[in-house]
Amino acid sequence: MSREVVVPVGLDDSAVGVHTRPFRCLLGAWAFSSVGDGVRSAALPLFTAVSTRDPVAVSVVAAATVLPWLLVALPAGAMVDRWRLRNTLAVAHVFRSAVTLVLAGLIFADGAGVVVLAICGFLLSSAETFADSASQSLLVSFAGPADLERANGRLVSVETVGVQIAGPLAAAALFAWDPALCFAIDAIALGCAAVLLIGVPSRAGAARERSSLRADVLAGLRFLVRHRALRTIVGVVGLTALLTSGINVVAFLYAIESLAVPAAAVPTLLVCTALGTLLATHVAVRLSNRLGSGTVMVGGLLVLAAGIGVLGAVQVAGAAWLAYFVMGFGAGSWNVLSAANRQRLTPGPMMGRVTSAHRVLAWGLMPLGAALAGPIADATSMRTVIIGAAVLTAAIALAAAPRLRG
Repeated sequence: MSREVVVPVGLDDSAVGVHTRPFRCLLGAWAFSSVGDGVRSAALPLFTAVSTRDPVAVSVVAAATVLPWLLVALPAGAMVDRWRLRNTLAVAHVFRSAVTLVLAGLIFADGAGVVVLAICGFLLSSAETFADSASQSLLVSFAGPADLERANGRLVSVETVGVQIAGPLAAAALFAWDPALCFAIDAIALGCAAVLLIGVPSRAGAARERSSLRADVLAGLRFLVRHRALRTIVGVVGLTALLTSGINVVAFLYAIESLAVPAAAVPTLLVCTALGTLLATHVAVRLSNRLGSGTVMVGGLLVLAAGIGVLGAVQVAGAAWLAYFVMGFGAGSWNVLSAANRQRLTPGPMMGRVTSAHRVLAWGLMPLGAALAGPIADATSMRTVIIGAAVLTAAIALAAAPRLRG
């Protein structure tokens, strides 16, 4: 991957790095918000399912929750580039904390119907698009170009622990007591994240000629699409997201029916993924210093393909846990290094827009993958879907290798 360095506006090279106080405060805020997001991501669909017993209602709430990443993310990124980053992030956390607290009260009072859940899901994800773009911009500003890999490794580590381990476990413990407690804890976590941002200095983008929001959004999209390295990264992410979303549709049922994994043990597969990702955040950074980030990114994709292949090819129950661990390691390696390179190649004043455009383009294919997996599995088999995804993931890695390593 090209080592072109673009220093964000207002960056003081003497006060950057993962050991500085601003970065530690940002990382702490990210940890709190990740735990809150993990609690809510487990509790919201579970409460919808338990309270309605209606698959259509579950789909409505799920769709409302992901819709902002398609409708709101692009203008949010453009607005973040215009505003002070710390203030934007703090307001987003406070807003999410308030909405979640209201939702907790409504659930406690038995006043949270499908419409309320869908509206709250939409509002929370909408605010998250602002928080995500602002966090990415602040990370680049505080870490500095030389520390981006380590900074992203730590960010992915705390996010993995919060969203995939601590949050869901807390939700499982609290939900049986009272579902409203899950959302109350989420509100408290987001409030703590906002408080930690007091230790984060404010950053603003460079002064630039005023333009319309539409022009800013289009400028971010054009930059991402026309930049060869960034275009390769987002293309790989989009295609692998399409394939992995298809795997997610059939993998649990496949594990239960074909690999004889007990239904109660299925959630532990996700824990294995998280453990693999945590290991990758440390190993990938060290390997990139020796071999180059492009080479390790390609290797991460091939490891991801190998994990998918093990899941589909080895017809033994124990293979499922190994496969999920390997998939987590491969995906974690790619995520840490691809994020660092995307940030390094993006001008500071465009960080919010490019981050949002990357999210939209990369994640836009996930619904398609989920929609195709079921019919393909029905026409062939679940194993065919999984093996096919492994082969295609490996093909994507090999096809992108020359550009990633160039």
